[in-house]
Amino acid sequence: MVTDAGTSPGSHARDPRSDPEAMAALVARAQAGDDKAFEELVNATHVETYTLARRLTGDDDDARDVVQEAYLRAYRSIGRFRGEARFSTWMYRITANCASTQLGRRRRHRHEELAEDLVVVDTRPELDPVAQADASDLRTRVAAALEELPPKLRAVVVLRDVYDLPHEAIAAELGISESAAKVRLHRARRKVKERLFPAREPGERPDGEDH
Repeated sequence: MVTDAGTSPGSHARDPRSDPEAMAALVARAQAGDDKAFEELVNATHVETYTLARRLTGDDDDARDVVQEAYLRAYRSIGRFRGEARFSTWMYRITANCASTQLGRRRRHRHEELAEDLVVVDTRPELDPVAQADASDLRTRVAAALEELPPKLRAVVVLRDVYDLPHEAIAAELGISESAAKVRLHRARRKVKERLFPAREPGERPDGEDH
């Protein structure tokens, strides 16, 4: 049965955050000029977009500016979105680009502060920068280690190891070569591991006591 609105019963309840078809339908409507549909896309992806912006910038105010600019760019270019990736992934890429611009703008005027309340976006072992460790035990330390990275290294490791974006996408959005992205990723991972697992002196036990 089809309702007067032309949709099947219950279709209005489909959540685009967990329903790719519902998300694709919203994108199609937004591309056709439906501002309400774009507003729904914003509502469906805002939390993830802000979380990424906050992680990349390390600052609440900068993150809000990045999110605003990211959605403005998305609105202007929604017609060029071809659906090769999910809309949320497309937003990750735009957000990364905006964050890079924002950090460059603010670099000379402010220092970054360690955010003690930052949490890992996705703690699945295969996506965590320290996959061999128990994410639940190291969540706070991982967050602190990522915050201590220089912005250009943090951006690459977060986009690759947390959001699982491919090297070519990261390179394109950050305006660097793919080889540079891989080099930065290697350096970032090494620094995170050094921060989490500092080298011990020869003969020193894990608890700090000598043999």
